[in-house]
Amino acid sequence: MDPISRAYSLAHRSLVRAGPHLKHLYQVHAHMVVTGQHRSTTLLTKLLTLSCMAGCTSAYAHQLFVSVPCKDAFLYTTVIRAMAKSNLPEDALHSYSLMLGSGLAPSSFTLTASIKACADLAMLFVGRAVHSHAVTRGFRSDRFVQAALVAMYGKCGDLITARQVFDEMPEKSVIAWNAMIAGYEQNGLAAEAVVIYDNMEQARVEPDPATMVSVLSACSQLGALDLGERLHDLILKKGIAISLTLGTALIDMYARCGRVHKARAVFDKMQQKNVVAWTAMIAGYGMHGFGLEAVQVFSEMRISETRPNDVTFIAVLSACAHAGLVSHGLDAFKCMQKDYYLKPRAEHQVCMVDMLGRAGHLEEAVQFINTDIQGEVPAAVWTAMLGACKMHNKLELGEEVAEHLLQAEPNNSGHYVLLSNLYAAAGRTDKVEIVRSMMKSRGLKKQPGYSLIEIGNQAHLFCMGDRIHPETMEIHAEMEVLMWKLREVGYIPETDSVLHELEEEEREVAVMFHSEKLAVVYGLMKTSHEKPIRILKNLRMCSDCHTAMKFVSVISEREITIRDKHRFHHFKQGLCSCRDYW
Repeated sequence: MDPISRAYSLAHRSLVRAGPHLKHLYQVHAHMVVTGQHRSTTLLTKLLTLSCMAGCTSAYAHQLFVSVPCKDAFLYTTVIRAMAKSNLPEDALHSYSLMLGSGLAPSSFTLTASIKACADLAMLFVGRAVHSHAVTRGFRSDRFVQAALVAMYGKCGDLITARQVFDEMPEKSVIAWNAMIAGYEQNGLAAEAVVIYDNMEQARVEPDPATMVSVLSACSQLGALDLGERLHDLILKKGIAISLTLGTALIDMYARCGRVHKARAVFDKMQQKNVVAWTAMIAGYGMHGFGLEAVQVFSEMRISETRPNDVTFIAVLSACAHAGLVSHGLDAFKCMQKDYYLKPRAEHQVCMVDMLGRAGHLEEAVQFINTDIQGEVPAAVWTAMLGACKMHNKLELGEEVAEHLLQAEPNNSGHYVLLSNLYAAAGRTDKVEIVRSMMKSRGLKKQPGYSLIEIGNQAHLFCMGDRIHPETMEIHAEMEVLMWKLREVGYIPETDSVLHELEEEEREVAVMFHSEKLAVVYGLMKTSHEKPIRILKNLRMCSDCHTAMKFVSVISEREITIRDKHRFHHFKQGLCSCRDYW
């Protein structure tokens, strides 16, 4: 073997041994320069690919790329794919632009990598351009390109085009199905994601772990426990390994569907736990009002030497706020800054004000706002403060807070509703009417509330005073009977927050037909006596419904779980898991 061939062979073996490790690659590169192999297109392509995989800087990747004397389509494609996979999407698209400028034709691999880079950057305009290139160059029906386009359009929020591309595919791979499911789920259209999964099952396409993660996330949004449990059974039946991502999705699903003990069972069985898994478990306990358990998991996390991030501390502080654990929350807030050098964000500040305010420490909450928050106070902080004022009937302070809040967000209807409820609780009907007149003059309306209950794998949605449901007559008749039974055992409707121009009897009728009451009546009608009733609500429960549900759990001898906007309420034998601390 001649010296040049020997040097080439040695450099190639050195690159293979170095693998995607920058320190070793730098050494090999230096040796290539010394031995004169630094102009070999093949070796430089290999070096550049491994460097991208190792997380090299953009400057070094660019330097290597420029040093290649004769760039062919294979080099461009290899580099673009490596950069797209290595979290260098800007460089991938820049290389794609250079490739087109060089007159070289992209392949299917080039296009899929470039489309992925567009998705990672959420650059819809550029993605459309690459889509156009794919069509004009004959790759319109390429299944890999089509799957990448579905994923790109989904990530960019253009679900109409994503669905058009998806529907045009003659053969849909599991990757394409996953992309469409994820697109719907990530854009808040969980019900549509579940429909696509049902279609996938009917098409007899075998789901993979990525499918499970997306559908489980959709179940979390919908509170679809039955489907979530069915997916978990399928995972176990097929022997699918529960990875960190899949395990975390299961924890989140069970927690958000009201089965926090099952979430803990999955958590305990996980061989490895990263910060996301720990945080999901802490948040799961927090949303169920199990503050001490959340704090204990956080303590175990620190012992395990897993470093918490800012999201972890949001979960811990929120758990403390919902359970009245002020001292634990204060310790966590100090720990966050002192031990982990994390700067508090608006979300942490909201949790602190919420925690202090809920516990009745309103002066401390005001002091925290004045001393710990630098610059403009986020509107969400004032919202938490106003909620605390309403909770503890602090009218004067509430008015001051509301002034700040309405200046910050004058067109948020929720703020006016909260202020109106504060006045209603204080008996200031004149002020209630003023606030409602302000809303009307601004064209603002209260966000409509709804409650959802799943029965027999079918979701039933109810709105206040609902008369759309096909069984409305039967539901209203049952409601009349239920209300009579509740009054017999001591229930008195709370009508303070209902329009004051109504007569008292009319107000009682108004609160009677709140969405969660309609949903629970339907659940009592349609489910067996031993089965718990689970309801998902988009807004915070009102105090009247909260009181009513405790009575319902007694006379029906049923366990009722309601997940509202902020947390879970588990009603059993006349008590709620929140201990009326909400």
